[in-house]
Amino acid sequence: MNSSTTKSKGADSDASSATHRPTLYLLPVPLSDVDPSAVMPQSNIEVARSVRHFIVENLRSARRFLKRCDRSIDIDSLTFDVLDEHTRPSEVAAMLAPMERGEDMAIVSEAGCPAVADPGSDAVAEAQRRGYRVCPLVGPSSILLALMASGFNGQTFAFAGYLPVDQHARTARLREMQRRIERERQTQIFIETPYRNNRLIRELTATLPHDMLLCVATDITGPRQNITTKTLARWAAEPADIDRVPSIFLLFRQD
Repeated sequence: MNSSTTKSKGADSDASSATHRPTLYLLPVPLSDVDPSAVMPQSNIEVARSVRHFIVENLRSARRFLKRCDRSIDIDSLTFDVLDEHTRPSEVAAMLAPMERGEDMAIVSEAGCPAVADPGSDAVAEAQRRGYRVCPLVGPSSILLALMASGFNGQTFAFAGYLPVDQHARTARLREMQRRIERERQTQIFIETPYRNNRLIRELTATLPHDMLLCVATDITGPRQNITTKTLARWAAEPADIDRVPSIFLLFRQD
């Protein structure tokens, strides 16, 4: 009976190993310079402590984030692959090598939630193709937090990322946003390089109807957080100085 029991336990162990699917955790990071525990649950901190292999957008900020999660983490014992805007698609598959060995991994963005307006989505797509388990963790998203606080339509909205640099294309994109707002009542969300924030607001007030609403959300979850919604006419009359402050912009028009 003991021999049979031992054999049964061994078979169970083999079956467990055969069915184990390694997990790719999508590990959010703070949007601003705050303690990670202020914007994410303790369970995220436990993942940061346990995972040994990371795909990151920025190596320096990722290492700093992990140390802020737990100063006892031995950073030098971890492995990091950088996945950013310069990474070639052909390089992504090799980054998941630890998962081929049955080990868990985590993706860490430079700020906010991985794979949302973030190159980490390429690694998630590869993990899904291979049948690995993908586990998104709770954390701050500037897109959703700004939308929540704007007072705009949260039923239908679109995130456009950065506007085109070319002025003609930029104006055309703004006009398309205006049409979507007016025809579909769709909130339009976008960002700008921080040092051009003030210029963007001037462009919006010069290009779009003055009764259109603009919400500007700066330093979300940070010590300088400010989320303000007012008409473009008021933004023109009451300009804000937000150059070099991380910001997100939302447009809408009330009936």
